[in-house]
Amino acid sequence: MKETHKKGEKKGNGAAVAVGLVATNRKAHHDFFIEETYEAGLALLGTEVKSLRDKRVDLSDSYARFENEELFLYNSHISPYSHGNIANHDPLRKRRLLLNQREIGKIFGKIQQKGFTLIPLRLYFKGGWAKVELGIAKGKKLYDKRAVLAKKTAARDIARGMKR
Repeated sequence: MKETHKKGEKKGNGAAVAVGLVATNRKAHHDFFIEETYEAGLALLGTEVKSLRDKRVDLSDSYARFENEELFLYNSHISPYSHGNIANHDPLRKRRLLLNQREIGKIFGKIQQKGFTLIPLRLYFKGGWAKVELGIAKGKKLYDKRAVLAKKTAARDIARGMKR
């Protein structure tokens, strides 16, 4: 008989299957136009993974940057693990992003264009591994934000009128 496991159930070895969204960067879609997205792994310490499973992370001011042909995530705040000891991690340390060389080359070429930056959009677990969705983004001007807000308001008013 074949065993099937649902999300969050325990496997035979006692390890929980960790799946799901940990955090989103809500400000990203408000402040930027997202051109393209990539999925990258994160090189984390043990207490960081435990804090992620507790969903104690903030991506609001974080960004990714190249350093010696490697990609790092800056200003992502992962809170210290509550049951950790003196060897707990630094909450704002830079974290290496894991991508293959071809993807790094593509991203590097696009980021070199004027006005583009690399920001994290979501942080989640996939198959037990911590992943981050990166977006190549271009900053919105104030009038762009106002136009988007006006469209949303108009659509909401139309929907409200259709209900009546």
